[in-house]
Amino acid sequence: MSSSTQTIGLIGGLSWESTAEYYRLANETVHSRLGGLHSARVLLSSLDFAQIQQLQDARDWEALGSVLGGEAKRLEAAGATMILLCSNPLHVVADRIDDAVDVPLIHIADTAGAAAKNAGMKEVGLLGTAFTMNETFYTERLERQGLTVHTPAQGAVGEINRIIYDELCVGIVNEKSRRYFRSVMQDLADRGAEGIILGATEIELLVTAMDADVPIFPTTRLHVKAALDEAR
Repeated sequence: MSSSTQTIGLIGGLSWESTAEYYRLANETVHSRLGGLHSARVLLSSLDFAQIQQLQDARDWEALGSVLGGEAKRLEAAGATMILLCSNPLHVVADRIDDAVDVPLIHIADTAGAAAKNAGMKEVGLLGTAFTMNETFYTERLERQGLTVHTPAQGAVGEINRIIYDELCVGIVNEKSRRYFRSVMQDLADRGAEGIILGATEIELLVTAMDADVPIFPTTRLHVKAALDEAR
C-alpha cells in the first residue's frame, strides 16, 4: 500500500464500537505491511447511530440513502479515494451511496463472499442483525457469487439480534452470549454450512475462529483488507 496516494473514507459510528475496530485494524495492517512508523490514511465521518437506526426501523430508504450518500460526498470532497460503510445492514442502501460519489464504494458482502469462494466454500452460514438475516439484500449478493446461504432459525435470529444491539453495540462482551453463538454456529455447520460469515461488524468483538469448528469470515477484517489491497 502506498502511504501517500490513497485515503480510505469511513462512514462510521454504526456502531462506534465496531468503527473503532475498523480504525485499529487499518492501522495495524498498514504497520504490518510497511513497518516503521507507518499508519493508515483514513478520513472518518462518525454518525449518531440512534438517528440512523430510526430511519432503518422506519424503512425510510430514501432518507437513509440521502444521509449516507451525503456523508460519502463529504468524504470524497475531503480527499477520500474509496468509501467503506462500517455496517453490514446499512448496505441495504449501498446503491444510493455508490451513486452519490465518483470514487468506489467497497461493498462488504462482496468482500465476504469473495473470501468464502476463494476458500473453496459452496455453502455458508450467515449471522447478523435480524434485518440482515431476514431480508434478501445481503443473501442475494452472496448468492450472486454462487454461494448457498443458511441462516439460523427464527428463535435464534431474535436472540442474536438482541445480543448485537443490547450488548455488543454498547461494549458488553458476555461469555454466555459467546456460548450461544457457538451453539448457533454448530447448528449451521450441521445443516451444511462449510463456513460462517459474521455479517455484523460487532460480532467480531465476541467471536473468534476458536469458537467454531468451521472457518469464519469476519466482515470487518475482510472489509479493511479489501480496502488496503485496493490502495496498494
